[in-house]
Amino acid sequence: MIEAERIREHAKVIGADGIPVGTVDRVVDGRIKLTKRDSGEGSHEGHHHFIPLSLVAYVDGDTVRLSSNGSVSVSYEQEENGSSAH
Repeated sequence: MIEAERIREHAKVIGADGIPVGTVDRVVDGRIKLTKRDSGEGSHEGHHHFIPLSLVAYVDGDTVRLSSNGSVSVSYEQEENGSSAH
C-alpha cells in the first residue's frame, strides 16, 4: 500500500492511461481529497471528492498514478461521507 506521506498537496492525479482525474488537496482518513475545482458540474460542483488510497498504483514526485484508467477512476470518487459521488 502507498504511504500517504508520499502524496503531496497539488500533485496531479492521473489514471493508468494518463488521463487526468484531479489535483490533490490533501490526504484524509486513507483517501485523497481532490481540490474543489476538480469536482465536476451540476450537483457535484463546488465541493471535494475523494479517491481511496487503494486505487493508487504509485507516486512519482508530483504525480499520483492510479491503477485504473481515468474514465473508470472517476466512478470510484466518493463524497466526504464515503458515498459514491456518481
